[in-house]
Amino acid sequence: MKFFKVILVASLFLFQLNAAQEKADTELNKALTEAKAQKKNVLLVFHASWCGWCKLMEKNMNLPETKPIFDKKFVTTYIDVQERGEKKKLENPGGQELMNKYKGENAGLPFWLILNPKGEVLADSFDSKGDNLGSPATPDEVSTFMAKLEKSSKMNKEELLTIQKVFVKKDK
Repeated sequence: MKFFKVILVASLFLFQLNAAQEKADTELNKALTEAKAQKKNVLLVFHASWCGWCKLMEKNMNLPETKPIFDKKFVTTYIDVQERGEKKKLENPGGQELMNKYKGENAGLPFWLILNPKGEVLADSFDSKGDNLGSPATPDEVSTFMAKLEKSSKMNKEELLTIQKVFVKKDK
């Protein structure tokens, strides 16, 4: 009976480890390794489950017309931060510290970066005034986003126009 309890406790512990999120630096290192192998850059997105703008950005990036563009140009990885209450367990350990390292501590969410395979920052989600673009939606925000994408990934005009059509918020 004692052996059974030991096995049960060990199994529960291992299950908890598997249910926990990967460490943020582990996720980033996996993305950088994949980016190097595929000769792409990394689009690193800090987000949270409660963040409506984060959900909008993910939705816009994963539409049938935009997903192939982002997949062709980037290895995209998401780091969960700033969760609340019971959802705190969704966070990637070290995620907030990683976000802070890139000067995102007061940026809001989503906060994103484009990194080359060496981990060097090519672009971030700050506009020229130092404000976080987050999920770009206005024509000006989307233009800034497009310029950062073009510079860091050599997107062509057709790809950029597709992104512009999707990301510019439509008035109802």
